[in-house]
Order: sequence, then C-alpha cells, then structure tokens
Amino acid sequence: MTVPTVPPGAVPSVAIENSDARYGVHRIYCVGRNYAEHAREMGGDPRSEPPFFFMKPADALIESGHPVPYPARTADFQYEVELVVALGSGGRRIAAEEADRHVFGYAVGIDFTRRDLQAAAKGTGRPWDVAKGFDASAGIGAIRPVAAGPPAAGASIWLKHNGALRQSAHLSDLTWTVQEIVAELSTYFSLAAGDLIYTGTPAGVGPLVPGDTVEAGVDGLAPITFTVGAAL
Repeated sequence: MTVPTVPPGAVPSVAIENSDARYGVHRIYCVGRNYAEHAREMGGDPRSEPPFFFMKPADALIESGHPVPYPARTADFQYEVELVVALGSGGRRIAAEEADRHVFGYAVGIDFTRRDLQAAAKGTGRPWDVAKGFDASAGIGAIRPVAAGPPAAGASIWLKHNGALRQSAHLSDLTWTVQEIVAELSTYFSLAAGDLIYTGTPAGVGPLVPGDTVEAGVDGLAPITFTVGAAL
C-alpha cells in the first residue's frame, strides 16, 4: 500500500487584502452564543457563564465567491455571520489588555451549521463535530490587517439571504469582547500565529436551500458572498 503524503507547505490559507501573500491557517476556534439576542434565540442566558468554544478543521474553510455545497445528512442547513479574528502571534494565559497585540487582522466569516444535527447532539449531550466541523463549513473573506485599520467597536455586522436582511447588529453587542475571548481561549489552548477565531453570531440565523445566496459584511471589511450548491 502506498503511504499517503502531504506536500510540504500544503496548509489551508486565506487571502490577505491588497496583498499577493496568503495567511496560513493553523486552527479554527469558534465562540458559541456571543450575542445576547442570539443566546436567547437558542434558549440560553447571555453572560450567565464564561464563553464556550468549539472547533472546525482548518480545511473546512471556503473563501468568498466559491459555491457552498449543501451538506449531506441534514434537512436544516443554516447561516451564521461572524467577525473573524486572525492571530499573528499567540501564547498561553494572555491577559485581556495584551490581546490586541496578538491580532494580525480581521475578516468576515460565516459559520455554516447543520442545525438539526446540532439540536440532536445537544439533546443527547454529544459533541457538535458533525454539526459544525463538516466540509466547507467555515466561510471567510479576505483578511484586513490591523495596520490598515481594524473595524470600529460599534461597526455593523449583517447578513442578507436572497437579498433580504436577516441578521443585523453591532460589534458593541458582543457579550464577550475580542480581548476577553482571546484571554479566555488562551487558558485552554496555546494560541499561535495562524489561528482564526470566529467570534459568534447575532440573532436571525436561518435555513438555506440549494440555489440560495448569502451576502454578509462588517463595516470596514470586505463583504462576502456565497451561493448554495446542489445537495451532496
């Protein structure tokens, strides 16, 4: 049997705004229920407990403009727009007041979710992997380096589904700030350059079917667009 090999340097990467260079991705971390209204939408109580995290494989990334295949084993495929933080350095037990110096840039992302499988996992106390970490489940746009200007604290975050506005909030509505997220996450993991953090979604998540389009953005960052392809 031939031993499978991976070419050197063959790691997932993301475009960097106004650059031919690409951002090599180490890990993808996601924050659950980080907007109060979405927490309530999902039956939770905002800030009743510390932020919680889950992960997606680095090769789950799909860049803006590429068709997103409708995933197998679901009848409830949903969108969740998010601000994505791209780290340029890392470490353990990073203080919140030191977090900003570890940030390389920001991007717009969509956490695509098999909601019915997530609900089933919640009901049985099982992990969320098949609901959150499937192929092409981490939509993302080009990363804007902080040197070019980070999004304002009160920037709008939004998503349109087939042209209709479905999600709309401000980054100031985040239950846990970017700095608090980095600090808390670094108590669980040794963070590193190449880590992406999806910071949570506002209320208004909803289902997608083949042929649908989604457009999403955060003020100051390049918007992203996706079309849902045929079912796998």
